[in-house]
Amino acid sequence: MYGRVVLVGLRADIGIDLGTSSILVYVKGKGIVLQEPSVVAVDQYTNKFLAVGEDARSMLGRTPGNIIAKRPMRNGVISDYDITERLLNYFIKKSLNRYLFKPRVVVCVPSGITEVEKRAVTEASNNAGAIRTYIIEEPIAAAIGAGIDITEPNGNMIIDIGGGTTDVAVIALGGIVVSSSIKVAGDDCDDAIIRYIKKKHNMIVGERTAEKLKHNVGCAYPLEEEKFEEIKGRNLLTGLPVNISVSSSEILEALQEPIGEIVEAVLSTLEKTPPELAADIACKGILMTGGGALLYGMDKLLSKKTGIEVNIAHNPIECVARGTGKSLAWMNLLGGK
Repeated sequence: MYGRVVLVGLRADIGIDLGTSSILVYVKGKGIVLQEPSVVAVDQYTNKFLAVGEDARSMLGRTPGNIIAKRPMRNGVISDYDITERLLNYFIKKSLNRYLFKPRVVVCVPSGITEVEKRAVTEASNNAGAIRTYIIEEPIAAAIGAGIDITEPNGNMIIDIGGGTTDVAVIALGGIVVSSSIKVAGDDCDDAIIRYIKKKHNMIVGERTAEKLKHNVGCAYPLEEEKFEEIKGRNLLTGLPVNISVSSSEILEALQEPIGEIVEAVLSTLEKTPPELAADIACKGILMTGGGALLYGMDKLLSKKTGIEVNIAHNPIECVARGTGKSLAWMNLLGGK
């Protein structure tokens, strides 16, 4: 009787969008195979992973004393090295089935992080199971994922609004000419909503409720027709659970500060852009990627402030991961470690 033959691949190169709010994994030849929140639930006593991804996200704000549900990435960089390493190891193993050799990995990072922070990402990836790790900056990956030919001499402007950082960059001839990276993005919008509800309605809500408000009635530009969302939380004065209705105009007011900082970063980058490239951008427009691009009216607001047409990339959340994956074709140029 003959044994079963198991086909084993030699190596799978993978690209990882290591985001503050979510992790996307791209496997060469397969596309995006995994997209999950970058949240883990850990038992403090045993240091054991109890849940990862969506399961862990559902535990945020609901765990007993011995369990911590946390995000190991803050503002686009590693805040908990050990947890990040274990998280990467989990996702690499989950993304790959049967391969003989360890994978080569391209990891995407914000354009403004330091060399020390890049080294931390590289070491975490290598210790998690990569044979070699390459680093690519988010604006470059976003442009590639959006289908832009970055090798042309023409200028392209990319605005990538993620969970922890917003990257604004002008790209030409395969590199970043001018860029700005600020630690203001989707998570800061959630925090702004939490502060607003507390101040305006004397009510405490959690991260998930704030994110729900942002998705359902959030806007960066006034809506033609007002929207309302009913939420539950705890009243500060009585300590009892209450229900309130929140309008889109209230969320617009709540988001003024973080959105204003993003607009300033875009204007600042345009001011530093060489005139020839600025002329290219004026003709071609600005491209937005990342989850923040889906906030209603963000493109309209930026277009009004800059006087330049602003377009949202197709499937903006996946742009960085797709670009990271496509960059696998020219790994040697990225300088891996």
